[in-house]
Amino acid sequence: MREITPGIFIETDHRGANYSGIVTDVGVIVIDTPIVPNQARAFRDELRRVSGGKPFLYLINTDHHRGHILGNQYFQPTPVVAHELAWKHMKGYGDNFKQRVVDSFKKEPEVQAQLTDIQIIVPKVTFSHRLDIVRGGRDLRIIRIGGHTAATSVVWMPDEKLLFVGDAVWVDQHPYMAQANSKEWLDGLTFIRKLKADRIVPGRGPVCGRDATERMSEYIRFMRARVRTSYRQGKTKQETTPVVLREIAGWFPISPAIKSKTESQIKQGIGRIWNELEKASRLKEKAAAEAGEAGEEA
Repeated sequence: MREITPGIFIETDHRGANYSGIVTDVGVIVIDTPIVPNQARAFRDELRRVSGGKPFLYLINTDHHRGHILGNQYFQPTPVVAHELAWKHMKGYGDNFKQRVVDSFKKEPEVQAQLTDIQIIVPKVTFSHRLDIVRGGRDLRIIRIGGHTAATSVVWMPDEKLLFVGDAVWVDQHPYMAQANSKEWLDGLTFIRKLKADRIVPGRGPVCGRDATERMSEYIRFMRARVRTSYRQGKTKQETTPVVLREIAGWFPISPAIKSKTESQIKQGIGRIWNELEKASRLKEKAAAEAGEAGEEA
């Protein structure tokens, strides 16, 4: 954990998403929590130490994915804050979800041994578009931008010109897009740039500037364009996926240790965009048919 500006601490080198702690005059506000229990406990204890034992005021989850929320239980009874759609997903996380978490660490038995009592702590405070927290000399603005998931939110600190963007931005990594809305994601990245933050804390990777958002936009636009071309040529999703995968795999480095997982992740993104195009085409056809029927009746 390192201090990037007075009283604001981040961790970008552990498993799962990045997470942060903001020390105010009256307590600590946490943004996302570690997926590995021992790391969550260590992060909690370190924030207590650097804050002089101040209480935890709020815990903000930037979306509902496991890499952002599993450590919530180690900060209780701190109230969790998240978008209302994150609450909807998290309240449905039952035994099957917990087992998938455990199974995801099958090659790491030392982590599996820590996951014997997973508790899903759902948000107590939710919002639909924006929620402001002004406490202890700090001004935080939590804003839903969607894209990565329908619930993805950013945390803007205008006084510090510091922006926490969750998984809206991945630095030098292929983003997870299985639940994405690619057009909304592009709009969200445009919104991020308009805030003119001096520094951005991404969901994955080191602290960055606005250039990293441009790279994300280029990636998503390229994938959309290649899938759209294939779709218009009448090719199937199964024909399109390996072609686009080969074209986009080199955009970011892929560790040999996670090559299969990363390629599967990219394929999910390609499939998601294909489904978006197919849905848009069907809606267009339906609208044209309804317009034709209305014309005949007139």
